[in-house]
Amino acid sequence: MERIKSFLKISGNLKYQVAEALSGEILMAANTVRGSLSSGGKLLLMGNGGSAADCQHIAAELVGRFKKERKAIPALALTVDSSTLTALGNDYGFETIFSRQVEAFATPKDSIIGISTSGNSKNVISALRLAQKIGAKTIGFMGNDGGEMKNFVDVGIIVPSNDTARIQEVHITIGHIICEIVEQDLIHENKI
Repeated sequence: MERIKSFLKISGNLKYQVAEALSGEILMAANTVRGSLSSGGKLLLMGNGGSAADCQHIAAELVGRFKKERKAIPALALTVDSSTLTALGNDYGFETIFSRQVEAFATPKDSIIGISTSGNSKNVISALRLAQKIGAKTIGFMGNDGGEMKNFVDVGIIVPSNDTARIQEVHITIGHIICEIVEQDLIHENKI
Protein backbone atom coordinates (compact mmCIF):
# COMPACT_ATOMS: atom_id res chain seq x y z
CA MET A 1 0.00 0.00 0.00
CA GLU A 2 2.83 2.43 0.73
CA ARG A 3 4.16 1.95 -2.80
CA ILE A 4 0.76 2.84 -4.25
CA LYS A 5 0.47 5.90 -2.02
CA SER A 6 3.94 6.96 -3.11
CA PHE A 7 3.05 6.70 -6.82
CA LEU A 8 -0.14 8.71 -6.31
CA LYS A 9 1.65 11.37 -4.27
CA ILE A 10 4.37 11.73 -6.92
CA SER A 11 1.68 12.15 -9.60
CA GLY A 12 -0.28 14.60 -7.47
CA ASN A 13 2.80 16.64 -6.59
CA LEU A 14 3.75 16.90 -10.26
CA LYS A 15 0.26 18.16 -11.12
CA TYR A 16 0.56 20.70 -8.31
CA GLN A 17 3.91 21.91 -9.74
CA VAL A 18 2.31 22.24 -13.19
CA ALA A 19 -0.63 24.16 -11.70
CA GLU A 20 1.74 26.63 -10.09
CA ALA A 21 4.16 27.01 -13.00
CA LEU A 22 2.23 26.35 -16.24
CA SER A 23 -1.37 27.54 -15.77
CA GLY A 24 -0.69 30.52 -18.04
CA GLU A 25 0.64 28.30 -20.83
CA ILE A 26 -2.32 25.93 -20.48
CA LEU A 27 -4.73 28.86 -20.76
CA MET A 28 -2.83 30.14 -23.83
CA ALA A 29 -3.15 26.68 -25.41
CA ALA A 30 -6.89 26.54 -24.67
CA ASN A 31 -7.38 30.06 -26.06
CA THR A 32 -5.37 29.17 -29.17
CA VAL A 33 -7.55 26.11 -29.84
CA ARG A 34 -10.75 28.06 -29.12
CA GLY A 35 -9.62 30.85 -31.45
CA SER A 36 -9.02 28.40 -34.28
CA LEU A 37 -12.38 26.73 -33.77
CA SER A 38 -14.21 30.08 -33.49
CA SER A 39 -12.78 31.14 -36.85
CA GLY A 40 -13.86 27.96 -38.65
CA GLY A 41 -10.67 25.97 -38.15
CA LYS A 42 -10.14 22.57 -36.60
CA LEU A 43 -7.83 20.87 -34.12
CA LEU A 44 -5.32 18.27 -35.31
CA LEU A 45 -3.40 16.12 -32.80
CA MET A 46 -0.37 13.84 -33.15
CA GLY A 47 1.95 11.75 -31.01
CA ASN A 48 3.41 8.26 -30.70
CA GLY A 49 2.53 5.35 -28.41
CA GLY A 50 0.76 6.51 -25.26
CA SER A 51 0.79 10.04 -26.66
CA ALA A 52 -1.08 8.73 -29.73
CA ALA A 53 -3.72 7.35 -27.38
CA ASP A 54 -3.94 10.75 -25.68
CA CYS A 55 -4.49 12.38 -29.08
CA GLN A 56 -7.37 10.03 -29.80
CA HIS A 57 -8.81 10.59 -26.32
CA ILE A 58 -8.76 14.39 -26.65
CA ALA A 59 -10.23 14.32 -30.18
CA ALA A 60 -13.01 12.01 -29.00
CA GLU A 61 -13.90 14.36 -26.12
CA LEU A 62 -14.37 17.21 -28.60
CA VAL A 63 -16.10 15.36 -31.43
CA GLY A 64 -18.41 13.67 -28.92
CA ARG A 65 -18.93 15.65 -25.78
CA PHE A 66 -16.87 16.49 -22.76
CA LYS A 67 -19.44 17.59 -20.18
CA LYS A 68 -22.17 19.34 -22.17
CA GLU A 69 -24.57 18.29 -24.87
CA ARG A 70 -23.63 20.38 -27.92
CA LYS A 71 -22.69 20.27 -31.58
CA ALA A 72 -19.59 18.30 -32.51
CA ILE A 73 -16.27 20.17 -32.44
CA PRO A 74 -13.92 19.41 -35.37
CA ALA A 75 -10.92 17.57 -33.93
CA LEU A 76 -8.89 14.87 -35.64
CA ALA A 77 -6.18 12.59 -34.27
CA LEU A 78 -3.61 11.96 -37.02
CA THR A 79 -2.80 8.66 -35.30
CA VAL A 80 -5.83 6.59 -36.25
CA ASP A 81 -5.76 5.80 -39.98
CA SER A 82 -3.72 2.59 -40.13
CA SER A 83 -3.71 2.49 -43.95
CA THR A 84 -2.35 6.03 -44.21
CA LEU A 85 0.17 5.53 -41.39
CA THR A 86 1.54 2.30 -42.80
CA ALA A 87 1.60 3.54 -46.40
CA LEU A 88 3.46 6.69 -45.42
CA GLY A 89 5.83 4.78 -43.14
CA ASN A 90 6.55 2.25 -45.88
CA ASP A 91 6.77 4.61 -48.84
CA TYR A 92 8.34 7.71 -47.27
CA GLY A 93 9.64 6.66 -43.84
CA PHE A 94 8.25 6.82 -40.31
CA GLU A 95 9.42 10.41 -39.88
CA THR A 96 6.79 11.55 -42.44
CA ILE A 97 3.66 9.91 -41.01
CA PHE A 98 2.38 13.16 -39.51
CA SER A 99 3.92 15.78 -41.81
CA ARG A 100 2.23 14.31 -44.90
CA GLN A 101 -1.11 14.43 -43.10
CA VAL A 102 -0.46 18.01 -41.98
CA GLU A 103 0.30 18.85 -45.61
CA ALA A 104 -3.00 17.26 -46.65
CA PHE A 105 -5.29 18.63 -43.93
CA ALA A 106 -3.86 21.69 -42.16
CA THR A 107 -4.84 25.26 -42.98
CA PRO A 108 -3.80 28.58 -41.43
CA LYS A 109 -7.07 28.56 -39.44
CA ASP A 110 -6.16 25.35 -37.60
CA SER A 111 -4.44 24.52 -34.33
CA ILE A 112 -2.16 21.52 -34.05
CA ILE A 113 -1.18 19.80 -30.82
CA GLY A 114 1.97 17.68 -30.85
CA ILE A 115 2.56 15.41 -27.87
CA SER A 116 5.97 13.98 -27.00
CA THR A 117 7.10 13.00 -23.51
CA SER A 118 10.75 13.40 -24.56
CA GLY A 119 10.21 16.42 -26.78
CA ASN A 120 12.37 14.71 -29.40
CA SER A 121 9.91 12.71 -31.53
CA LYS A 122 11.23 13.39 -35.03
CA ASN A 123 7.94 12.73 -36.79
CA VAL A 124 6.09 15.16 -34.51
CA ILE A 125 8.79 17.84 -34.87
CA SER A 126 8.79 17.49 -38.66
CA ALA A 127 5.02 17.96 -38.77
CA LEU A 128 5.11 20.96 -36.40
CA ARG A 129 7.74 22.65 -38.58
CA LEU A 130 5.51 22.20 -41.62
CA ALA A 131 2.44 23.38 -39.70
CA GLN A 132 4.25 26.61 -38.82
CA LYS A 133 5.12 27.15 -42.50
CA ILE A 134 1.46 26.65 -43.40
CA GLY A 135 0.51 29.20 -40.74
CA ALA A 136 -1.35 26.90 -38.36
CA LYS A 137 -1.00 27.54 -34.63
CA THR A 138 1.23 24.96 -32.94
CA ILE A 139 1.02 23.69 -29.38
CA GLY A 140 3.39 21.23 -27.74
CA PHE A 141 2.81 18.96 -24.77
CA MET A 142 6.32 17.88 -23.73
CA GLY A 143 8.29 16.50 -20.81
CA ASN A 144 11.87 16.60 -19.61
CA ASP A 145 13.38 19.89 -20.86
CA GLY A 146 11.10 20.11 -23.92
CA GLY A 147 13.74 18.66 -26.23
CA GLU A 148 13.96 20.00 -29.78
CA MET A 149 10.19 20.25 -30.01
CA LYS A 150 10.08 23.37 -27.81
CA ASN A 151 11.68 25.27 -30.69
CA PHE A 152 8.81 24.52 -33.09
CA VAL A 153 5.70 25.43 -31.10
CA ASP A 154 3.87 28.69 -30.56
CA VAL A 155 2.72 27.51 -27.12
CA GLY A 156 4.87 25.06 -25.20
CA ILE A 157 3.78 23.14 -22.11
CA ILE A 158 6.80 21.35 -20.65
CA VAL A 159 5.99 19.01 -17.75
CA PRO A 160 9.05 19.17 -15.45
CA SER A 161 9.73 15.43 -15.14
CA ASN A 162 11.66 12.65 -16.85
CA ASP A 163 9.23 9.93 -15.73
CA THR A 164 7.23 9.00 -18.86
CA ALA A 165 4.22 7.63 -16.99
CA ARG A 166 3.90 10.70 -14.78
CA ILE A 167 4.34 13.03 -17.79
CA GLN A 168 1.55 11.20 -19.63
CA GLU A 169 -0.75 11.50 -16.60
CA VAL A 170 -0.24 15.25 -16.60
CA HIS A 171 -0.63 15.50 -20.39
CA ILE A 172 -4.08 13.92 -20.34
CA THR A 173 -5.09 16.14 -17.42
CA ILE A 174 -4.01 19.18 -19.45
CA GLY A 175 -5.94 17.80 -22.44
CA HIS A 176 -9.07 17.52 -20.29
CA ILE A 177 -8.64 21.07 -19.02
CA ILE A 178 -8.33 22.38 -22.57
CA CYS A 179 -11.43 20.42 -23.62
CA GLU A 180 -13.43 21.86 -20.74
CA ILE A 181 -12.37 25.46 -21.40
CA VAL A 182 -12.96 25.14 -25.15
CA GLU A 183 -16.37 23.57 -24.64
CA GLN A 184 -17.48 26.19 -22.10
CA ASP A 185 -16.21 29.12 -24.17
CA LEU A 186 -17.67 27.94 -27.48
CA ILE A 187 -21.06 27.33 -25.86
CA HIS A 188 -20.89 30.79 -24.27
CA GLU A 189 -20.03 32.34 -27.67
CA ASN A 190 -22.91 30.40 -29.31
CA LYS A 191 -20.41 28.80 -31.70
CA ILE A 192 -21.62 25.26 -30.95
